[in-house]
Amino acid sequence: MRKYILILNLIIASTILVSAQKFAIVDMEYILKNIPSYETANEQLNIISKKWQTEVETKMQEVQTMYKNYQTELVFLSDDMKVKREEEIIAKEKEAQELKRNYFGPEGELFKKRQSLMKPIQDEIYNIIQELSREKDYGLIIDKSSSMNIIFSSPKIDISDQILLKLGYSK
Repeated sequence: MRKYILILNLIIASTILVSAQKFAIVDMEYILKNIPSYETANEQLNIISKKWQTEVETKMQEVQTMYKNYQTELVFLSDDMKVKREEEIIAKEKEAQELKRNYFGPEGELFKKRQSLMKPIQDEIYNIIQELSREKDYGLIIDKSSSMNIIFSSPKIDISDQILLKLGYSK
């Protein structure tokens, strides 16, 4: 019987502790859309990405052209020439794949550029969120733009405008 009373008391105590914490909601999409430097950085990344994508596509088109030419001339080529052409095509394709990986891979140039442009903005927002959390004693701050589990959130607990205000961007 004492075990049941102890368990019941623990459940009641944990419920009281959980309900005593303050929560807040943040909409990072909304915040980022209202920061001009983020929009500028995003445009720069799109321009660079399109330029590099065009470069990679050009290399791949060269590979396709080489392969088509090889297919049409196949009957006229000696065995040595066939092997040489195949090696040239494979080397060109590897070159295109390497270029694509260098630009768009996990540690590629686009990733590095995104880090250099976006990270300072994201760090500044994160620092403001931490500051507000300490000031207002929030136990939890949730980003509603990235969580698919939030069905409804009260505008009363959304602190996105407060973050923009602290960043110097008033609405």
